[in-house]
Amino acid sequence: MLVTNRFVVAEENAGTFTERAHAALAALAARPGYRRGRLLRALDDPRHWCMITEWESVGTYRRALGAFDVKIHATPLLAESLDEPSAYETLASAEPDGQVDVTPSDRAVDPGR
Repeated sequence: MLVTNRFVVAEENAGTFTERAHAALAALAARPGYRRGRLLRALDDPRHWCMITEWESVGTYRRALGAFDVKIHATPLLAESLDEPSAYETLASAEPDGQVDVTPSDRAVDPGR
């Protein structure tokens, strides 16, 4: 599962934002089910940032959000992200020079469909 949080940060606040984002990543990285995370900054517009984390499952991500350190270091930062969908399930993946592996959705299927 992939979580992507996008931010728009004034350039004069980039240093403080970076420190807070590092603390948030560290808190998330300590939780079970965390796979990896990255803090990215747009090359074309340095006000735009993105924090991407990968998780074993939706459940491990949701449980991580309840941890004390995450509530202190990550939740306030994540609340400042753009108001848009942020959690995505992987439906297909491919390694370099590899085949495309398709994964069924974990979403509940509407029985009326």
